Amino acid sequence: MTAVAPPALALLSVAEMAAADAAMIAAGTPGTVLMEKAGRAVADAVTRRVRPGQRVLVLCGPGNNGGDGFVAARLLAERGCRVMLALAGERAALQGDAALAAETWTGPIERIGAVDPAQHDLVVDALFGAGLRRPISGELAALVGRVNAAGRPVVAVDVPSGVHGDTGLAEGPAIRAAETVTFFQLKPGHLLHPGRALCGVLTLADIGINPEIVFTPGKVAPSAFRNAPALWRAHLPDHAAGVHKYGRGAVAVAAGGLSGVGAPRLGARAALRIGAGLATIICRPEALAAHAARGPDALMQASAGNAPAFEAMLSERKVDALLIGPALGLDAEARSWVAAALRGAWPCVFDADALTHIGAHRAFIAQLRRRAGTAVLTPHEGEFKRMFGEIPGFEPGRGKLERARNAARLTGAVVVLKGPDTVIAAPDGRAAINDTGSPALATAGSGDVLGGIVAGLLAQKVPAFEAACAAVWLHGRAGEALGMGLIADDLPEALPIMLAQLDD
Repeated sequence: MTAVAPPALALLSVAEMAAADAAMIAAGTPGTVLMEKAGRAVADAVTRRVRPGQRVLVLCGPGNNGGDGFVAARLLAERGCRVMLALAGERAALQGDAALAAETWTGPIERIGAVDPAQHDLVVDALFGAGLRRPISGELAALVGRVNAAGRPVVAVDVPSGVHGDTGLAEGPAIRAAETVTFFQLKPGHLLHPGRALCGVLTLADIGINPEIVFTPGKVAPSAFRNAPALWRAHLPDHAAGVHKYGRGAVAVAAGGLSGVGAPRLGARAALRIGAGLATIICRPEALAAHAARGPDALMQASAGNAPAFEAMLSERKVDALLIGPALGLDAEARSWVAAALRGAWPCVFDADALTHIGAHRAFIAQLRRRAGTAVLTPHEGEFKRMFGEIPGFEPGRGKLERARNAARLTGAVVVLKGPDTVIAAPDGRAAINDTGSPALATAGSGDVLGGIVAGLLAQKVPAFEAACAAVWLHGRAGEALGMGLIADDLPEALPIMLAQLDD
């Protein structure tokens, strides 16, 4: 697999970061040099927050994270801070670079159980790194509780102790940091909740790891990325001056009856606003008049009395992408429309009610995998659980990134696992974690708009993974720009502005 993003967007797993360190050491950079630079970056972050003479508590663990802490403690003392260092375990038990770093610390070393974080102006958390695989317990759990209760700012080294770097999960107590200093590349756990919320401000420090050495065949080949325009901007359409509406792509949106007229229209409107040349609502006959009476006039509408008529209509019309699910309905007829969509070869976005039908009829998952056309699934956590919750490999403890990747492999579809830390996963293993968005997006119809953006990009021949990544990022940025008080109807109208800003 080839990387699809600039190295700056790569998210490294714990194992990949270890391989990056090893590659640099093999190329001639001693581990002690990397540790010295890491500790200096931590000390610099602390120095920005305290004045000489203030009290800093440095909590060191038994591994290399603790070694970074020893370096930071020494440098902070040299800069005039009143440093207290406490170690989890015995100094004699330290090994490798951490032991060498400890030798440079000439001050006393306190017992973990004896320190009171509230007596200090700032706490450095260098207890455990990103690879911690068991909950913090006992005396250290009590210490974490005291640190969080003290209300003092915490600067964490790499990740807050208790958070796993691959998943962002905290299975036991975890430090809540004001700032987290990490090195070379971010990890998935920095962007996935709850880790994202526990990290505070993220500071990415350059400690001399060379991407040209690390990102070479046989060393580190990242497949997870932070979602950003550099990941997909080159795939967005650049329509020629003479393009006509069909050249810009035609989107069909499957709708249900009278009870849900709004949701499919939000999706269709978003498809137009993202650049599709035509969007047509295909609804049940009883809802046709209601759709025709509502704007905008740019939306087309048609009716189909049953699934065969719906399938025939899609075959007869020019359809470059289909959105199915928003307010489709949960009855047998709606299920038949989903089955028709699964049989088709059009690029298709399955959302909302369509996902519920797929989850209730496991044969549909097998049909997804056999489907000739591109498919994108856009579940939130509840829908995801209904679809995959009883299948091995989808337990919540596995983490959001792994579960989304498993779903993409199982279905052969691009999976957009929505939330404040939306994960986009492709069947080939590529994945992106999104960090745009706002709590204002937690409003009715927001997901319908997202589905329409994806469909509109698919209709313009944007590849499915890049279309999903672009849609999620733009949707999030629109939510940020509009802020609290937005309604889903506002989101499509913000898309032209978001697109224009990409060119600034």
